[in-house]
Amino acid sequence: MAAQGQGEQYFATVAAFLNGTLSPDQKLRKEAEEQLFSAEKQQPNFSIALLKLVANENIDLQIRFAAALFFKNYVKRNWLEESDLLPDDIRMTIKAEIIDILVAIPDRIRPPLSDAVSLISESDFPEKWETLIQQLVTKLTVKDFTQNNAILDTAHAIFKRWRHEFRSDTLYSSINFVLSQFCQPYYELLKATDSLIEVNANNKPVLTVLLQSLLLEMKLFYDLNYQDLPPFFEDNMADCMNLLHKYLTYTNPLFVNKDDDEAGPLERIKASICEIVALYTAKFEDVFTMLPTFVETIWTLLTTTGISPKYDILVSQAMVFLTTVVKLERYRSLFNQPETLRQFCEAIVLPNMTLRSVDEELFEMDPIEYIRRDIEGSDSETRRRAATDFVRGLMVLYLEQITQIIKTYVEQYLNTYNQNPAVNWKEKDTAIYLLTSIAAQGSVTKHGVTAINIFVNVVDWYDQHILPDLKTPTDSGSAILKVDALKYLYTFRNQMTKEKLLEAFPYLMQHLRSSGYVVYTYAAITIERILFMRRDNVLVFNQNDIRPYTHDLLIILFGLIESAPTPATLAENDYLMKAVMRVLFTSREEISPYVGDIIDHLNKILIVISKNPSNPQFNHYTFEAIGALVRFCCVNSQEILSHIEGVLFPSFQTILQQDVTEFVPYVFQLLSSLLECHVGQELPEMYQAILPALLKSNLWETQGNVPALVRLLQAYLHRSTTSIIVNNQLEAILGIFQKLLASKLNDQLGLELVSSVIQYVPTETLNHYIGPIFILILKKLQSTKQDKFLIVFVKFIFCFFAIDKEGAGPDYIIQVIDSIQPSLFMGLLNGPIMQNLQKVQGRIERKICAVGMTRLLTKSEKVMGSEYAEVWPTLLGMLVRFFEAPTEVETHADAEDSLYEFDLIEDREFKAQFAKLNSTSRLNNDPVENVVDPRVFLAQSLVEANSQYSGTVFRLISEKEPRECVDYINEYMKLAGFGSLM
Repeated sequence: MAAQGQGEQYFATVAAFLNGTLSPDQKLRKEAEEQLFSAEKQQPNFSIALLKLVANENIDLQIRFAAALFFKNYVKRNWLEESDLLPDDIRMTIKAEIIDILVAIPDRIRPPLSDAVSLISESDFPEKWETLIQQLVTKLTVKDFTQNNAILDTAHAIFKRWRHEFRSDTLYSSINFVLSQFCQPYYELLKATDSLIEVNANNKPVLTVLLQSLLLEMKLFYDLNYQDLPPFFEDNMADCMNLLHKYLTYTNPLFVNKDDDEAGPLERIKASICEIVALYTAKFEDVFTMLPTFVETIWTLLTTTGISPKYDILVSQAMVFLTTVVKLERYRSLFNQPETLRQFCEAIVLPNMTLRSVDEELFEMDPIEYIRRDIEGSDSETRRRAATDFVRGLMVLYLEQITQIIKTYVEQYLNTYNQNPAVNWKEKDTAIYLLTSIAAQGSVTKHGVTAINIFVNVVDWYDQHILPDLKTPTDSGSAILKVDALKYLYTFRNQMTKEKLLEAFPYLMQHLRSSGYVVYTYAAITIERILFMRRDNVLVFNQNDIRPYTHDLLIILFGLIESAPTPATLAENDYLMKAVMRVLFTSREEISPYVGDIIDHLNKILIVISKNPSNPQFNHYTFEAIGALVRFCCVNSQEILSHIEGVLFPSFQTILQQDVTEFVPYVFQLLSSLLECHVGQELPEMYQAILPALLKSNLWETQGNVPALVRLLQAYLHRSTTSIIVNNQLEAILGIFQKLLASKLNDQLGLELVSSVIQYVPTETLNHYIGPIFILILKKLQSTKQDKFLIVFVKFIFCFFAIDKEGAGPDYIIQVIDSIQPSLFMGLLNGPIMQNLQKVQGRIERKICAVGMTRLLTKSEKVMGSEYAEVWPTLLGMLVRFFEAPTEVETHADAEDSLYEFDLIEDREFKAQFAKLNSTSRLNNDPVENVVDPRVFLAQSLVEANSQYSGTVFRLISEKEPRECVDYINEYMKLAGFGSLM
């Protein structure tokens, strides 16, 4: 690789820094990381140095891996940025050489570099990296399948994104670009892999590599076919499907290990083939002529495969395929026989619905994993989940028949259980799972079951078979049956009356005190989901409903969290902290009497987890809980505010001083919320002391900090504009705005920040800066084509118009813009403003735009003058359409709604650089809160302007506006208490 003029000493220095990050000494690691970040910012060829170290065979493998990992994260941080760190020549060098390095390095250090290629391709491919596919396919060779696997794995990392993207012309253009270059070499390699597997049938080392190739080829087959059936695959479908069928039945004694619980290559290949044929069945069934053959083969496979965990993924995917088939009307006659349906249930459903010893072991030995698999859907590859989905698939066309068959088995299992409950408890467990599988039509979402089988009365079943288990003493009987009972209530909570759920609350509290990890966790989960419930867009439970339980609930939950033996296990169970958060959200101001106790517990937990953040979701819920205390208890009580600040500030100071990266953005958000609670008083000294540090560039270099810092500066501008001006800090804030505006990632945040400057800084001070501010914004507007920025710009302009600020009406802005270039505002109005107005989303955002447009139409002498005479009716018509045109988004949601609707996506890979706290959303982010209905405001403003301009306004409307528009305006007039225009 080209060294770009750098000496060996520089590479040795970077290698030393990387080696330091591997040190067991935390202080040394921190120093090494800081040195690397400093080198990243100072050396233009830093990324090249990293790649050279990855490629250098003389460097220790651990250092090479560290270099690959840092390079991947470097790309993640900087590739999208228009910064000097990655000028075009460096980007071109990386893209030209990274594939060569990728295939040359050992398997152990390849994954981060493969991820880096995927990240770069996400941004640049195909427009700015047209050679990528050719770079990949030219490396494919029948002589080195280890190298092939590196290429195939990278290709899969790039193409698998298609599985989650919505159809669009851009997406299909990219796919077609790939297909034109990749299909033929891929197909040739697939056939070569098949031939070599036959030749090397007795050579396990070689066969292991070849089977890994075949598995990757199957994954790519799925990727390439996911969005639509490519002509290449349609033309070669017979050969491809014969090959897939061959490996669905392929066996080799070299890869049969009955003692192994882990799925081997053959099981994974067969599972992947089942996934492919399920895709073809769902999307291309009309041309999938071998479907009956696969049905017969997979049916046989399901009925002959053992119960070992190694086969779980295969059995699950096989059931997914059959689930897809049995929902097809065309094949109804094949299965619409009582005996066939009964065989489905007996041979497939019952064996895979029964609790196995491995499930019991997981329940006892790894309870948190048991819960995550069971309740979150992360068990999508488990037999029980697949069997449940299969039952629901059968019910699409055979609802009544399947319901009756399963009900018969449920009764049989319950009868066996009742003969000896202590011994036969597993039979009841199976009965509950079977009943649940036929009762819920469709999947169980975060809101519970919404569609119920009309042939199953889930409430009666609850009373007869579930409630008795909830009522029995906590630690008596089977713990798994307790969990089953709790999960049943959790699943069918929407079908229960509020009174029935309240009746269950004492039993849930009782099970929260259980000694069983899974039992008390399920109790917490069920309580949290019940409190999350809404009906008719209103929360079912409020602070009055849970008042008798609130304090005890929190004490028990904190006790369970704090009883963990280590910091890592304390943060392991995020369900408990989520329940704490939900109780605080529900209780609101009712928690004020206990706020001292609660903040002490939360701060104690915060101190522990900040030493080694390990579970992002637990962390997030902890900060949301703190934010809830601030939101509900500090606004109306300066005493509580002072107490909470006194408890939290030492912890915040430690987090900031030690630069706990994951927590710093959370601290800034909480500081914003606390600062905004200081109403009508001089800014406390501790906040004044923090501000200078916030204005230094180093904090803004970490991307995760940026949204939180913008939010915090907005709070300072809101509460302390005078102090900022007196201390000459406004220019520093505007410097930050300029830096944000220049960034592709942060330009929208730059506009949000300067919006607060315009809203809160007095006009006489603003006059010194407003011209340069608009020059920067308009230059950015000229150079960007991003819809998001254009929409934020529209909101920014109309927010400026909307705020009723002395000396800064609509004409003020028009004059500023036109002073840059004559008639420039008219051009903006006819261009980006009118073109993007309807794209604005959100209730408050649309309200601001409506008020701003109204003030532009009625409060501007320039717009009411001759220059805008032709455009004025067009603007009014656009505003009416803005009111009346349907939008794709819900426009009623505001900060208060989002607080209660908040529900983290259950993603165990949650690693966002910045996670917004809903509990710290701005208490008053509506600069036009005095306007209740913008349509009424328009009518009032039109009447006032018509009077001011001697009837000109109404005459313009009647002469220039279409009849439909006039009719709407007449409706607005009536809403405002006026008569019609005409």
